[in-house]
Amino acid sequence: MTTEALQSLDRAGKVRPGEELDLSQLDPWIKSQIEGLSGTPSVTQYSGGASNWTYCLRYPERELIVRRAPAGTKAKGAHDMGREYRLQALLKPVYPYVPAMLAYSDDTSIIGSEFYVMEKLVGLIPRTNMPRGLTMNAVQNRALCLHAIDSLIELHAVDYTKAGLADFAKGEGYAKRQIDGWSHRYSKAKTWNVPAAKSVMRWLQSNLPEQETICLTHNDFRLDNLVLDAADPTRVIGVLDWELATLGDPLMDLGNSLAYWVEADDDFFAQKTRRQPTHLPGMLTRQELIDYYLYKTGTDATDFTFYQVYGWFRLAGIVQQIYYRYHHKQTRNPAFKHLWVFVHYLIHRCRQAIRLAEQ
Repeated sequence: MTTEALQSLDRAGKVRPGEELDLSQLDPWIKSQIEGLSGTPSVTQYSGGASNWTYCLRYPERELIVRRAPAGTKAKGAHDMGREYRLQALLKPVYPYVPAMLAYSDDTSIIGSEFYVMEKLVGLIPRTNMPRGLTMNAVQNRALCLHAIDSLIELHAVDYTKAGLADFAKGEGYAKRQIDGWSHRYSKAKTWNVPAAKSVMRWLQSNLPEQETICLTHNDFRLDNLVLDAADPTRVIGVLDWELATLGDPLMDLGNSLAYWVEADDDFFAQKTRRQPTHLPGMLTRQELIDYYLYKTGTDATDFTFYQVYGWFRLAGIVQQIYYRYHHKQTRNPAFKHLWVFVHYLIHRCRQAIRLAEQ
């Protein structure tokens, strides 16, 4: 591996105040589950996630990743570490991009939450910008986009029944459950400084797709949840953050991804909220992503408006739930302080797309 590649490898940083890991019980428990570990590990924390807390424990022999739920009020069914662990353990044999699962505990007395331990994938993660020291041209950026969407298509093609995941979620009726569920969650988490979004909710209810295909969906598929090969950064070697995965509609999964996809000519506010380097030369546009996915999968979808509006509204619900915890002082992460502004913007995007569709 070159010096530039080593410098670009994804690394965790300092643990945020109030989110420290208590090693007094965690360290001996991990050693009882995973052989060959010695000493006391150093602990760092990944700052990219806004939901579950993710840590890197560095032992002399190897580095491990620990995932746990955040503190504070949680939506029903959210932050289920056991579910997330089980999914990845069953999916790993048929979908190679999943990290290896090593141990899980539902004993909340150990660190104050259920948690699991997994292998650390060594590679590059493109966050708001490409990793430091990594320069890619337009051809490489395009290749990365295509390989990323191919890995999503590969996930959607997994035979979830053979993988043992047929009972992982309800499946049929997914679209209606999602609109009902996110409408309820958004309303429940609403604070005084965000819109009620009732008109968006009504439009989604009135425009549910007549047909839906059920497959395994990730529901948080973004470039900053991918691990890239340090030797060839256009190649995907890992897919992370499976908290929201379920049996659902593949086009709604794509709509979720598009909600995060900021293009080079998007407005000022979109650029300020960008979380992945999709603005770089060669990166596909949202429409190119849609066209490529539909072509590769042989899917017929003449109007993608419902899926795009759903993606933005769902993201508004996720962001508002996170902001709700900050607003009520259940987390002190300063990155959450102005998320209410982002909620306004996402609802604006929903309304804008609906107006264009109705013209």
